[in-house]
Amino acid sequence: MLEYLQSILEEPWKPVSRAVVMAWLVFYAGFLAYAFAAHGGFLFIDSANLVVHEGGHNLFGWFGATLGLWGGTLLQWLVPFLLAAYFYSQRQTSGFVFCLFFFFENWLYTATYMADARAQELPLVTTGDPDFVEHDFHVIFSSLGVLDYDTKIAAVVRILGWCGMLACVAWLASRLRSVGSEVKVR
Repeated sequence: MLEYLQSILEEPWKPVSRAVVMAWLVFYAGFLAYAFAAHGGFLFIDSANLVVHEGGHNLFGWFGATLGLWGGTLLQWLVPFLLAAYFYSQRQTSGFVFCLFFFFENWLYTATYMADARAQELPLVTTGDPDFVEHDFHVIFSSLGVLDYDTKIAAVVRILGWCGMLACVAWLASRLRSVGSEVKVR
């Protein structure tokens, strides 16, 4: 297993043309501007994140109430992360960066939900009985004894999300140098 992982790390990335990398950089710059302008509000991609989040409650709910509660955020973060890991193992630059970028974008969405733990002003969605809907992070933070720090925790998660997205874009931009030197431009 260790040898397999080592072979993946030594494998060269599949070729990507300069034009493709530039197009992706324009896309990410546009998305970052859009997300920044939203000031923590709901982004169009968050509709997909919400579906995965709710599915996580149902999936992890099979393993008990606690995992069912945490399952929304777990699946919401696991899906893009595992897809990024797959594209990384295949050495596919565009797929890897896209999935890792949206893994970190999920942190913005999660941070907004976390920051609402005490106020509970966000509209809640459930796949179950609406009479028993509960705010995930109100319950999670209350059980951990950190409810009073909801906005501080959310701020850290939001900053980490932004740093991760920016790091993905910076890494992709760094590939522009290697596109010209290592790989033939298609």
